[in-house]
Amino acid sequence: MIDLGLLVLRLGLGGLLMAHGGQKLFGWFNGPGPEGAGHWLESLGLRPGRPWAILAGLSEFAGGGMTALGLFHPLGSLAILGSMIMASVKAHAGRPIWVTEGGAELPLTNSIIAASLLLTGPGRLSVDRALGLRMSPISEGLLVLLGIGALVFGFQPAAELTTTNATKSH
Repeated sequence: MIDLGLLVLRLGLGGLLMAHGGQKLFGWFNGPGPEGAGHWLESLGLRPGRPWAILAGLSEFAGGGMTALGLFHPLGSLAILGSMIMASVKAHAGRPIWVTEGGAELPLTNSIIAASLLLTGPGRLSVDRALGLRMSPISEGLLVLLGIGALVFGFQPAAELTTTNATKSH
């Protein structure tokens, strides 16, 4: 039953995140597409917006697909975590937690599910298991550390990086 539960979690989270990414990448489900998402991301200070929109859309779409299938674990969970943490910090910051008030309730819920799947693995009902794919624990650990590093250092807008570096040098 545990593997069936993991499958339900993977399909639910992965499928919804694929659709969410598809809104940004392809304009599916009344989404803004890369141009509209890019303009919105620029309003949040992420410039240039279009590449950020494509990165966010790919993280959600590909991460969701890998998670749903249980393919190339832990890449899907890490991609989802990156996108959802970024959404929490940039799009929902400074608001009450609840989604009804524009807060980060939904991306945090997605992050909790992705983190849980990251820790448990995809289970036996997965493409990885069917194909006999498995990363070594050392490779998985290094990948997780790389993902954490990217979250901490890689998602800072270029203007903030320049300001931060200029401040440090004075």
